Amino acid sequence: MTVVKNCSDFGDGEVLLLHKPLYWTSFDLVNKVKHAIRHHCGLKKLKVGHAGTLDPLATGLMIICTGKATKRVEEFRDLDKEYTAVIRFGQTTPSFDLESEVDGEYPAGHISDGMIKEKLKDFLGEQEQEPPLFSAKFVDGKRAYELARKKIDRKLDKVKVVFSDLELLDYSGTDAKIRIVCSKGTYVRAFARDLGVALGSGAHLRSLMRNAIGDFRLEKAITVEELIFFLENMKQSRNSFV
Repeated sequence: MTVVKNCSDFGDGEVLLLHKPLYWTSFDLVNKVKHAIRHHCGLKKLKVGHAGTLDPLATGLMIICTGKATKRVEEFRDLDKEYTAVIRFGQTTPSFDLESEVDGEYPAGHISDGMIKEKLKDFLGEQEQEPPLFSAKFVDGKRAYELARKKIDRKLDKVKVVFSDLELLDYSGTDAKIRIVCSKGTYVRAFARDLGVALGSGAHLRSLMRNAIGDFRLEKAITVEELIFFLENMKQSRNSFV
């Protein structure tokens, strides 16, 4: 944000690092950023886009591009992503996360730190991953989640994903905190499901935070509230010279 000198910079093209809060959709964040900039800068029109969706139940880094910088969205989407995931063993849900209720109970007392670390090695490199039915993938012209909510069971075509790094950070006996570095298009929810199966149990994703997109880090991101505060100060400084 320190590179922004005046409102015209947003039209010329800015790359903003934002921290998406829990329960917001990616679309919510884009809309709030667009509204804040247009309102405080008096802009009638402004192109704003994001480089990589986060589920409402996920938090963390999103890259927001404005103006001419929206042409770079695909460039950023292709970068590897880093996440911190909390995965619970012994229970499954239809959505593989907390969007839906627990639908299965499985033994998990046999799972140890050592077992998790060994199984994580098997996931490194290129994998074929089946996306969750609770997703925005298209199936016969409809979003997959529409079928899922109607309880229509369909298998989605597997996609190739790459896991560059997988590190067990903590294990409580039920919940594992795992650092994940993966390619674009990876569903961490699906990884949670697959890891549970690999460990002879069931599993689902409890929480997810995106720490990085390529070399862009969450530590450098700002909240929408901080963006608005910055815009208000910039507006006041501008008005003081009028």
